[in-house]
Amino acid sequence: MGLKRIAIQGYSGCFHEQAARLFYGVSGNAGRREAGETQEAARCGGEIRIVECDTFEGLYVALQDGRADSAVMAIENTVSGGLLPNFELLRKYDVKIKGEVFLRIRQNLMALPGQKMEDIREVRTHYMAINQTRQFFSGYPHIRLVESEDTAKSAADIARGHLEGVGAVASELAAELYGLEILQESIETYKQNFTRFLVLDDGLSIPEGKVTKASLCFTLPHKTGSLAQILTILSFYDMNLTRIQSLPIPGREWQYFFYVDVKFSDYGRYIQALSAVRPLMEDLNVLGEYAAAI
Repeated sequence: MGLKRIAIQGYSGCFHEQAARLFYGVSGNAGRREAGETQEAARCGGEIRIVECDTFEGLYVALQDGRADSAVMAIENTVSGGLLPNFELLRKYDVKIKGEVFLRIRQNLMALPGQKMEDIREVRTHYMAINQTRQFFSGYPHIRLVESEDTAKSAADIARGHLEGVGAVASELAAELYGLEILQESIETYKQNFTRFLVLDDGLSIPEGKVTKASLCFTLPHKTGSLAQILTILSFYDMNLTRIQSLPIPGREWQYFFYVDVKFSDYGRYIQALSAVRPLMEDLNVLGEYAAAI
């Protein structure tokens, strides 16, 4: 594969990096990030280099600036739903989706080696991780939950500061990278907690025969039945609609962008479906064609 510089939102060791490693087939123990590197530093691990970004839009900036070759971006979660601002980014920037990853989110409680549950007085993690683990911590009323900017950064801060009595909730990869010990595995309340990540990589060429999914964005005339007509045609051509999301069009009252994911087994039928619906739309943007992960 060669060295691939992958932009992620967050800190090295976060779930975005896990998704990147899963997609590109890189082992979890390749390359420890050195303490003291800056937030925007890149970490080289095996055949990938993780480029940390503060925001999701920063992923696209890193691609435009040439600091990254590809990016991995969360788009929806089975517990919290879709990340709506990220749909807008897909439309705003001309970078095509080339793949997807579904990652089971396992939240783990970790601390410095040798620490025990009774030693922990404070746990730091992102607010979403707090929300996903409150039930577990209700059994430990002596532990104070402190919101932080990133799950993996919380783990890194503990390792870098050698903070005793402080735990973090983060991924198994974060514990591995920063030399922490997992005290309790998989403490999230809902075990069927998956996040879908999109892979943005113009360097990937997906053979036509491997394309089984597409993401589309379109607008429709503001008239009765316009969306129902589109969905009927997609169904006729055997397109399996796996997601539909609407977002308002700024400056156009009660009109919307529609973001749709379709799965199919016949690429030719998919092309026919696009030809059939295109004349009925005011605008159609194919955000990506790729191999479905599931």
